[in-house]
Amino acid sequence: MTHPQTFPPYAKFALALFIILSSTALLYFGQGVLAPLLLALLFAILVEPVSGFLQARLRFPNTLAAAIATVLFLMAFIILFYFISIQLAGMADDWGKIKSNLNAHYSHLQQYLEASFGISREQQKQAISQATSESASTGKQLAGATLASVTDALLNLILIPIYMFLILLYKKHFIKFLRDLSGEKHHAVLRDILATVKISVRSYIAGLLIEMVIISVLTAVGLMLIGVKYAILLGIITGLLNLIPYIGIVVAGLLTVVASLTGSTDTAVIVGILVVNIVVQFIDNNILVPLVVSSKVEINAIASIVGIIIGGLLGGITGMFLAIPLLAILKIIFDRVGTLQPWGYLLGDDLPKKVVWRKKA
Repeated sequence: MTHPQTFPPYAKFALALFIILSSTALLYFGQGVLAPLLLALLFAILVEPVSGFLQARLRFPNTLAAAIATVLFLMAFIILFYFISIQLAGMADDWGKIKSNLNAHYSHLQQYLEASFGISREQQKQAISQATSESASTGKQLAGATLASVTDALLNLILIPIYMFLILLYKKHFIKFLRDLSGEKHHAVLRDILATVKISVRSYIAGLLIEMVIISVLTAVGLMLIGVKYAILLGIITGLLNLIPYIGIVVAGLLTVVASLTGSTDTAVIVGILVVNIVVQFIDNNILVPLVVSSKVEINAIASIVGIIIGGLLGGITGMFLAIPLLAILKIIFDRVGTLQPWGYLLGDDLPKKVVWRKKA
């Protein structure tokens, strides 16, 4: 039997390709089950030190320690979303004013189109009416898809804490399974992989949370300076949506523009909001992401972008969020398996100054 270290190059390529394709297929066909499970695994890794502290220092039983760590995690999110819901309720009271300001902006836009391009208001109404009738069936389909997405999200909100608790509870059980599966001669490598995965994932999620807080504060301060109402709420929403790559900040900007209509119909406020979002994103992309997030996983930009796109195609927003930590886990495994080390290097962010080709003897 051929030893793994002596595999020819094409076998190494085939093995890595098989792992990547099988993982992708598994995520695609089993996303309904795997998405909440993987999220729960990441969050369980994040709060595992709390559970470990309760067991090691305070002598809590394993079940109680796992339950307390899960409950503390839930309480943090419940408090955050409770604050958001209260603020949204206050914003809902201003809906009449928002509608009035929207109508004012719409009237200004109609005047601009008529004066600049000679499109009469009647022609504008006909174009809008035609577009509305054509998109009616699409709207029904979209409504159905949205309802299904909301249902899945609510189900995941129930499953994730349950999975978290069970993962924390059966942590040693899973480790023993992996130990027995790998064989005694690979125990050292397995321990290194598990320890590195734990540190990398925990650092990455902690980095995302730090990034979220900084983005929320910067956005809130910027919106306060230009006089936007509900600046703190909109800052928090921007920080949360920023966790969704590419799409999140666009959605946050649109929500902020709509919310700004509670206070004024002045177009300068909208321009100010766009400037704030651009400045915050510049700081995020050039300072926060390289220092706080990317440094935790050491995945290069190409692998990150491709992974996020594939994750979005396979699992939507959840897939996009999971893409980077899953790539980080794959890189850690690849780096420690001799046959797959070139693939770990491919995912990494090392930039050699030059490439030296070995001469044949």
